[in-house]
Amino acid sequence: MQEPAITEDLIAAHGLSPSEYDRILEIIGREPTFTELGIFSAMWNEHCSYKSSKKWLRTLPTEGPQVICGPGENAGIVDIGDGQCVVFKMESHNHPSYIEPYQGAATGVGGILRDVFTMGARPIAAMNSLSFGAPDHHKTKQLVNGVVEGVGGYGNCFGVPTVGGEVRFHPAYNGNCLVNAFAAGLADSDKIFYSAASGVGMPVVYLGAKTGRDGVGGATMASAEFDDTIEEKRPTVQVGDPFTEKRLMEATLELMATGAVISIQDMGAAGLTCSAVEMGDKGGLGVKLNLEDVPQREENMTAYEMMLSESQERMLMVLNPELEAEARAVFVKWDLDFAIVGETIAEDRFLILHNGDVKADLPLATLSGSAPEYDRPWVETPAAEPLTDADVPQIDPIDGLKALINTANYGAKQWVYEQYDTTVMADSMQTPGMGSGVIRVHGTEKALAFTSDVTPRYVKANPVEGGKQAVAEAYRNLISVGAVPLATTDNMNFGNPEKPEIMGQFVGAIKGIGEAVSALDMPIVSGNVSLYNETDGKGILPTPTIGAVGLIKNADDAILGEAREGHVALLIGETAGHLGQSALLAEVFNREDGDAPAVDLAEEKRNGDFISANREMIKACSDLSDGGLALAAFEMAENAGVGVSLDTADTQQLFGEDQARYLVACNFDQAEALMIAAGQAGVTLSSVGTFGGDSVTMGGSTAPLADLSDIFRGSFEASVA
Repeated sequence: MQEPAITEDLIAAHGLSPSEYDRILEIIGREPTFTELGIFSAMWNEHCSYKSSKKWLRTLPTEGPQVICGPGENAGIVDIGDGQCVVFKMESHNHPSYIEPYQGAATGVGGILRDVFTMGARPIAAMNSLSFGAPDHHKTKQLVNGVVEGVGGYGNCFGVPTVGGEVRFHPAYNGNCLVNAFAAGLADSDKIFYSAASGVGMPVVYLGAKTGRDGVGGATMASAEFDDTIEEKRPTVQVGDPFTEKRLMEATLELMATGAVISIQDMGAAGLTCSAVEMGDKGGLGVKLNLEDVPQREENMTAYEMMLSESQERMLMVLNPELEAEARAVFVKWDLDFAIVGETIAEDRFLILHNGDVKADLPLATLSGSAPEYDRPWVETPAAEPLTDADVPQIDPIDGLKALINTANYGAKQWVYEQYDTTVMADSMQTPGMGSGVIRVHGTEKALAFTSDVTPRYVKANPVEGGKQAVAEAYRNLISVGAVPLATTDNMNFGNPEKPEIMGQFVGAIKGIGEAVSALDMPIVSGNVSLYNETDGKGILPTPTIGAVGLIKNADDAILGEAREGHVALLIGETAGHLGQSALLAEVFNREDGDAPAVDLAEEKRNGDFISANREMIKACSDLSDGGLALAAFEMAENAGVGVSLDTADTQQLFGEDQARYLVACNFDQAEALMIAAGQAGVTLSSVGTFGGDSVTMGGSTAPLADLSDIFRGSFEASVA
């Protein structure tokens, strides 16, 4: 088959700028072949090279005594004691999910699970953070249903519990939904597998499912904006098979136990290209591939298609040749492909042969290490005007609460998480619906807590404070279940970085995140950047999602109780009544004005330490975030099936979203002891009401709990299901 001529249009279609193509010509000293053009496109696109974000990502704190492996591998690794570690990461599958919701979301889950078990860890938990357009937008219902079914369809069949996450709606996501998938697994700290190849002449082995044409060019598509040609991009979405992935995981973990694995890499974005180049580059070696040996499920595939296919459920491994027979036997047993498709070589070459013809011959280290790195122009987001006293609305508190819980954003999400298997593996201690997910570390006394958080409207108004707040809320959610926060993973979802105002949002958020993870001792150990989330020039809200993991050394110490009749409601933290960018303004008054709330990281740490030090006196705990005290108190009461009475009817006191705050339920004598302890620790603590009865009362306004619960439990499904 004759390869197409390299034209300006073909170069542009591969997402390469004229200057980038000129750089390719300088590197190889000639015009690239069609396959080489595709390889450069894959390695140099935003999704794989981080060319617009590397400068700023390097500023993030990534180290700590708990960190075994930070960014740069398939996933981050953190020590949890007793020779064990937790392996975790979050990644986006935004563009594929908008084009083909079910498969886009499903393969997002599949890809993040592979990142975890590629490192020798057995997955134990999954989460997802989903952002959709306005509930009444014509595509929203289709996207919500397709994405939720895809997440559940893959995760449930694979057999990993989905323990947490979040779902939000905003018109800014009308043309570009966000699907961020998180996975975590357990491994022995002395049995971790990395991707760096070693040894010359070692077999390069293809593992798993066969290669097809699905997903060709997917990474390049993920690094471009959408326009009215979106339907033409449907073939770039991969198709997943969770049952094959389950077999691949079992085979991979069994293979690792044989000692045959020298290095191993998931075939994710850019498929065979990226996995082979990364393995060779990290090991300082070249790689030679014979594509006729690649298992294929479609006829007459070209070298270009095989190198850029993103078919799912595939791995690439460098094998100890002495153990080839044992390794092959494992994959034959699991009815998966095992094919030697090349070898490591001493020369710095990425040599691609197909039926004896040279399709690509590139300097491997240069291909990997010379991707463009841009210092994009950026402008600081203008300071938001704070709300004045005249701007602050007043509302009957029950009316305000009803309005909030009657929205898709703040109604109960059981319609979503009941489609997920939340208890498979039988170690789930707390599942979605009330705070962080909690999973026992099987066979030990320990437990791990997981959460995912960001408030995009804060980030848009004030990227630095919004970035800090995303980390702080994740910290509080872990503290609220009795966990010690360990580390974080980030998923940086933004619009077009070539626009200085968008790049300014990114830079500001990175600064805020970096400051917060440092102050709260939660280093970033893995992550993903997703840029160009725009359609017809309209960008999403800046959405730097933070996934976080915490350790509960003894599961019996977890704070997983419920409010009970007669419990005192205690508020920990200062309340000034900040309503700027609040849920109340957005949902009830259709306003997105004012500044994001300020985040005092010293107060966050002090109040978190206080909760941790006094957890034996706390029966139930929730952080205060969207909706403030009113929504937190209602959710805690509704979850327990008991009423609550708050002492104030003041709108700012009830719905303000000041940070570093927690709502605690406890017995009267414990409340007294906590007040004394708070005074000694310099922590602000006040009694704000009691739990009990069958009504929700705020000041002089009241409503039956059952009526409010009906609204809360029905609003989401009525909006989008």
